Amino acid sequence: MSRVMIAGLGNMGLSHALAHHHHDDCEIVGLVNRSGTVTHPDLKSYPVFTDFHQALAACRPDLVVVATYSDSHAEFAIAAMRAGAHVFVEKPLATTVSDAQRVVDIATQLGRKLVVGYILRHHPSWVRLIKEARDLGGPFVFRMNLNQQSSGDEWETHKALMQTTSPIVDCGVHYVDVWCQITDARPVSVNAMGLRLSDEIPPDMYNYGQFQVVFGDGSVGWYEAGWGPMMSETAFFVKDVVSPRGSVSITDADKSGSSDVDGHTRVGGLLVHRLDGDELIELPDEPGHQALCDAEQHYMLRAINEDLDLTRHMQDAVQSLSICLAADESVRTGKPINLTEATP
Repeated sequence: MSRVMIAGLGNMGLSHALAHHHHDDCEIVGLVNRSGTVTHPDLKSYPVFTDFHQALAACRPDLVVVATYSDSHAEFAIAAMRAGAHVFVEKPLATTVSDAQRVVDIATQLGRKLVVGYILRHHPSWVRLIKEARDLGGPFVFRMNLNQQSSGDEWETHKALMQTTSPIVDCGVHYVDVWCQITDARPVSVNAMGLRLSDEIPPDMYNYGQFQVVFGDGSVGWYEAGWGPMMSETAFFVKDVVSPRGSVSITDADKSGSSDVDGHTRVGGLLVHRLDGDELIELPDEPGHQALCDAEQHYMLRAINEDLDLTRHMQDAVQSLSICLAADESVRTGKPINLTEATP
């Protein structure tokens, strides 16, 4: 029975907490929430703390799930590992490449399992997309975006996230991670642009961004992300991969609007276009957001119980973050960023 502590009870943290609440081999020993209150009826019986470090000392967990805001991820992950716990940390792993590498180095030194919350790695349809793209062979063109016309509570959440993290970093790491799994090539350079479209966000932050990446095998990719009530609902979800031998595209990804959480990972089907014809791969029974979080935590527990080698997983987490942070730097400096000496 694994003793589990969850820090952060926002959208992702709540789902991770419910995953462990319903898991037969887990015991939740503490929840950490800045308000000190828990509203979900299934979680009200668990001890609640407002201070992460006090909770860590009191609960003595085997596993800590870090789902707080990005600027605390590295600090909390390291503290948990030094206290003897394995760690699942939501993306991004850290807010700087050096901090992300430090988390990975400490996990390796201490023999702790570290899993980063790349939810698409546990989505069977995205796993299939990666396979179909690799089967076509490179070099590749990656075209992906995730624009969200957020309002109300969703806009409040986005504004809170933008206190520390831009949209192209927060969401971009998912899709850059997919690119890196498809090409296996090292990134060479990043060029980006962004714009602040609201007075409700910090003066040094932008809520729309777009970047382009060049890889060592000649592959290229662009990613676009925008948050806020001003964003367009037109073409807000584009996901395709092009190669000299054809393309793979997600079709009918979402019909419920750009702010819907389940729509961020939903795949209606895959259209595989080859030079000799097209194939539509139907993907029924798509897993929802909670099912994917359940799968993430199941993998975390497998990593602990079966002593899985997470070396590549951790390296990929640092590399995808380094690309997105380079894009953020490019937005802020107005200059392209050379990655040949900066990426792991």
